[in-house]
Amino acid sequence: MLRIGFFFLVAFFLNGVSAKTNVVVFLTDDQGWGDLSLNGNTNLSTPNIDSLGKEGAIFDRFFVCPVCSPTRAEFLTGRYHVRSGVYSTSAGGERMDLDETTIADLFKQAGYATGAFGKWHNGMQYPYHPLGRGFDYFYGFCSGHWGHYYDALMERNGKLVKGKGFCVDDFTTEAMSFIDRAVKAEKPFFAYVPYNTPHSPMQVPDRWWNKFKDKKLEDMMRHRNPSKEDRLHLLAALAMCENIDWNVGRLLKKLDQLKVAENTIVVFFHDNGPNGNRWNKDMEGRKGSTEEGGTRSPLLIRWPKSIEPGTEVKQIASVLDLLPTLTEMAGVADKPKKKLDGRSLFPLLNQPKSKDLDYQASMIPRTLISSWKGKIGARNQRFRLDYKGRLYDMVKDPGQRVEVTKKFPRIYKRLTQSVNKYKKEVFDELGTDERPFVIGHPDVLWTQIPARDAIPHGEIQRSNKFPNCSYFLNWKNEDDYISWNVEVGKAGLYEVQLWYACPKKDLGAEIKLSFLDQTLTSKISREVDPPLLTGFDRKERMEGYVKYFEPMKMGKIKLKEGKGELKLQAIKIPGDQALEFRLLMINRIEVKKN
Repeated sequence: MLRIGFFFLVAFFLNGVSAKTNVVVFLTDDQGWGDLSLNGNTNLSTPNIDSLGKEGAIFDRFFVCPVCSPTRAEFLTGRYHVRSGVYSTSAGGERMDLDETTIADLFKQAGYATGAFGKWHNGMQYPYHPLGRGFDYFYGFCSGHWGHYYDALMERNGKLVKGKGFCVDDFTTEAMSFIDRAVKAEKPFFAYVPYNTPHSPMQVPDRWWNKFKDKKLEDMMRHRNPSKEDRLHLLAALAMCENIDWNVGRLLKKLDQLKVAENTIVVFFHDNGPNGNRWNKDMEGRKGSTEEGGTRSPLLIRWPKSIEPGTEVKQIASVLDLLPTLTEMAGVADKPKKKLDGRSLFPLLNQPKSKDLDYQASMIPRTLISSWKGKIGARNQRFRLDYKGRLYDMVKDPGQRVEVTKKFPRIYKRLTQSVNKYKKEVFDELGTDERPFVIGHPDVLWTQIPARDAIPHGEIQRSNKFPNCSYFLNWKNEDDYISWNVEVGKAGLYEVQLWYACPKKDLGAEIKLSFLDQTLTSKISREVDPPLLTGFDRKERMEGYVKYFEPMKMGKIKLKEGKGELKLQAIKIPGDQALEFRLLMINRIEVKKN
């Protein structure tokens, strides 16, 4: 009997929590809590995503940040985003400080193959790049949003490549290939799949658009204020959500085919509230709001080996909790050096008492803070304090319509104290951002320097009021230039590639790149005149349109280590404008030693 028990324990150790359990994390962009049929929305059907909750656990009150990069930072670090230096969604403010430990770091240290596929949005230049934050493999884009979703310019481990088809389909295919390689190599995997839809532009293949394009809103579930709905935007978003569901189904099927589904944790959540006014169970707020509708997300976790199907969790939880939860579930021993703001949710998933919803609600009393652009709200199990200091009973009044500040003064005082503590202890860690963009880090040969991160001088204009996928135009004056605040990590000889557009009539501009006392000049002599990529959107976009830029070798430049201004200037403009500028690729040339 003792011998049987011993071997049972050995088998449990090898195959249970302490074994090399695989992990897949789906994160979608601008999809609201209500954009799932699992949550009662009859406007669409999401059976594959729904299955994760039915076959695993559903977290009923799970909260994220109001916008993209802060949520991603909190998932990756388990710490409030401002602690890690994230305060914006572009211009360098989306980068996590380099002394932060990511969830990918921990899984990589534990011997996992780690890959990210899709929208990164936490830094482009290495070591802020995914390959510098614990991932072995990256395919996607590092910016915030992307201007075109078909055959788009992507990055594979530092190399720019043309994507294949609709980007979400493409990301899924790449993730599946990564998982296939890991399984064949008998290596556990951590696959992070951050999709970029239903974020605008509102592009989706015909297969899904045709289902929705003729729907009448009056026959559908509606927003709490129907007059604010934008029909085309709403229908396109629903179509994009069904495309996401199809792709989730593809990957789940792949896990089944590889016979690893049983010991693979699959996680699904969103980065913020919906990007438009559509049905969201009467919640107040949308993307960008610190209120319930802007921060409540589904959280579905399936792990057939350990989580009982249909597990329901009522305890409030946060994106901060995913790092400690997943590392504990997978038996990853290493821990971040810095104190986490999140806590493991595993006790709510594997304890018999976790089925008792009253027990859940009382088990771990906590207050969650949501913040964005100086607006701070607080949420406990029952109440929400909004950024204006108004208290709401979220059990009796989930739509935040009746203020109860005077009725519950002690609750109001307690949540106000939590907000003040957050301001004092968390905001104070942010400080002034003086981090330069890194060129030529010693650990990599390549650096991508996009228009997004540049500062225009003179009359040069951005193509888009949203910097993330913009380019520069109106480059008409020889005194005008663009610049980057950079730091060269390793001195050496670098080859520079310019991605640009220029019609025939404007050819002949001379371009000078300079850093400290080194310069490189080149002439625009080849016509690149692509059309704007219009005609793909289901709804007219707010963002500017983009085009397919092409590369030109500018030449080679010697760069010294140090900080300074990287400057790109047109010293001769014979036409109407010098060029339209998208990005620089700067690659260090290594001398091969015999």
